[in-house]
Amino acid sequence: MKKLVIGVAGGTGSGKTTVVKKIAHCFPEQVVVLPQDAYYRDQSDLPMEERRRVNYDHPLAFDNHLLIEHVKTLLKGEPVNQPIYSFITYTRKGETILVQPQDIIIVEGILILEDPKIRQILDVKVFVDTDADERFIRRLKRDIQERGRSIDSIIDQYTQVVRPMHLQFVEPTKRYADIIIPEGGDNEVAIDILVSKIKTRIIGL
Repeated sequence: MKKLVIGVAGGTGSGKTTVVKKIAHCFPEQVVVLPQDAYYRDQSDLPMEERRRVNYDHPLAFDNHLLIEHVKTLLKGEPVNQPIYSFITYTRKGETILVQPQDIIIVEGILILEDPKIRQILDVKVFVDTDADERFIRRLKRDIQERGRSIDSIIDQYTQVVRPMHLQFVEPTKRYADIIIPEGGDNEVAIDILVSKIKTRIIGL
């Protein structure tokens, strides 16, 4: 059975994670997910105030070299130690997650399609396209609940960094997508089409 690498990109709060979960549900015990968020560069060498000022929505914020290395290792049938990133301290934690190889490898993140070296290893490229207002609301809720941010800091970051970076780096990557999914995980028709494509590629159905 051929291994398949799928890239799922899209703006912050677009519903990428929901799409990935629905794909995984259709292929139980066959999917492993590498979130790009786990591969942020470690900022432990910087004072906390400087860490907060780093542009985490810029392509250079990610260690794509390690991400690509891990995908290639999984393709060889070997496990990898996925980093765990703390969005409170902006550093990698000491522990890692042991990820075992599977038939379907999903690489998920806002800038997955921006790096040509990542695109080269993707068999299927997906862009999740959701209205900007909806994406902002989802990000606001997530950053408050999961990352301990204040409303003011989230709004400032969104207007000053997230939105400009989305327009400059994320939105243009739609042109590289094989499949565009409007409205994220709520688009059952698009997800069904994607699942059918995966079955064709990996199972031969």
